Amino acid sequence: MERLEGKPPRVRGLFHCLPAFVLACAIAPLSQAEPVGLTPEQTLGRALFFDPTLSHPSGQSCAGCHAPTTAFSSADRSTPTSAGVTGLLLGSRNAPTAMYSAFSPTFGRDAEGAVVGGQFLDGRAATLEAQARGPFVNPIEMANPDAASVIEKLRASPNAALFESVYGQGALSNVETAYVQVAQAIAAFERTPELAPFSSKYDAYLDGSTQLSADELAGLRAFEDPMKGNCAACHPGRPTGEGRSPLFTDFTYDNLGVPRNPHNRFYDMPSAFNPEGHAFVDRGLGATTGDSGDDGKFKVPTLRNIALTAAYMHNGYFATLESVVDFYNTRDMKPACVDPFTGEADALRLECWPAAEVPMNVNGEELGNLGLSPLEVRQVVAFLETLTDGWNGTASEPGSLVLLAAGVAALLANRRRL
Repeated sequence: MERLEGKPPRVRGLFHCLPAFVLACAIAPLSQAEPVGLTPEQTLGRALFFDPTLSHPSGQSCAGCHAPTTAFSSADRSTPTSAGVTGLLLGSRNAPTAMYSAFSPTFGRDAEGAVVGGQFLDGRAATLEAQARGPFVNPIEMANPDAASVIEKLRASPNAALFESVYGQGALSNVETAYVQVAQAIAAFERTPELAPFSSKYDAYLDGSTQLSADELAGLRAFEDPMKGNCAACHPGRPTGEGRSPLFTDFTYDNLGVPRNPHNRFYDMPSAFNPEGHAFVDRGLGATTGDSGDDGKFKVPTLRNIALTAAYMHNGYFATLESVVDFYNTRDMKPACVDPFTGEADALRLECWPAAEVPMNVNGEELGNLGLSPLEVRQVVAFLETLTDGWNGTASEPGSLVLLAAGVAALLANRRRL
């Protein structure tokens, strides 16, 4: 989940797990059944990732915004941006998937001077370890006042013994060192195959064990064609020269011209969290680099599991993949909506697109007027749906009714424990 800049007052509240959060919250007790083959540090990191007792108040784990059932993105579809521990405060951004994030290079510049890599949508964390330290002390997300509060909770948690078995007896006595190790363990878990299985239908197609349908193949061609979708310019989908599976991102930053989202409840958050109200503008990368020339740019996401990770874009403006592709296709063809706060559904009905949240730096070279037909738009979406992990030869199965039933039962038990 993305954080709000600044340090507003600490939030107090009761443990919550609203129906929309059932799977994300319930999954925590299921972390006892971690996959085999993990190192002790990875096992610890997985336990910490699913531990709901490390927030203030208890109830929000990393999985609360990065649930396995939705490709380690937010499981809550009731709001376009992600909610914090109390459920009453929401951040300005939609939590991106944590899957494949371990492949992002350290934040910096490439040989051509372009900003690449890092973590979060704005790159403010240079590494996976730096990212893992952020949400615990974010005033909206997990709302701990400081690292000492996190380590105090960990000392009282069932994971304390496991922590000391990994990092040594008394490892929790030094707050600064222990907090670094918490992030180190979580990052170690995020580097495991559980978050990078490369098990989609497209992976099977690349290794020759299956074929794509006619629509999926047509979508792939439009996706790659520089004169059509040209999506592969930022989302390369072919194996590298070293034979590495494609990640469908080049880890660069771009301003796509995404409009303001009138359904983003961050605009209505108390002034302690959003002093600008409806005038708030998310600067994205610009806030990280301090360069206004980077305003409005956000990290190019992986498209792996994209069918599972709605809502789309940093502020959750789009509810469906078809709308995203339509926006890429027609952004510069349709007239501007009269109201810059026109939502997705109304924009589609009125056949217009609102002005960009940040009108400078908008990428007008690679999208905006692609010339895709309605059929080609649907075919691109059909191809994107082949990127979902868990393909079993006939369909992708990221979740199951068994997991749902077990999760609900575990949720009830967890509520009693907390």
